[in-house]
Amino acid sequence: MSPRGERPLVRPHVVTGGRAHPTRNIFDLVTLVMAAGDLSNGLPMADLSPEKRRIVELCRGGSLSVAEVAGHLELPVSVTKVLLSDLVDSGHLATRAPAPAARIPQAQLLQEVLDGLRARL
Repeated sequence: MSPRGERPLVRPHVVTGGRAHPTRNIFDLVTLVMAAGDLSNGLPMADLSPEKRRIVELCRGGSLSVAEVAGHLELPVSVTKVLLSDLVDSGHLATRAPAPAARIPQAQLLQEVLDGLRARL
């Protein structure tokens, strides 16, 4: 981690090769990314930039959200999305939508359960 307020040595547009938009528009802050299957299946890691190698190494331990990956890399989310889309395109990463929010039970159902419990006591 760099000390607070210190500028990184490499500008974000250099990290993405001058691109500002990802090739896929599938990422939001809570999209989960993980290493795709067994990375020993011949996908070259040596050709990846240091940032992309770091992302793959981070995701080997389990799935991380886009926001977490951006935080670990200390890069803007927009830059991280470009790098992630490249890695999905090359087959190094896979994505998964976050779990849907649980449905909130209806108030009437909760009242009936409460009434039933009170009747038993």
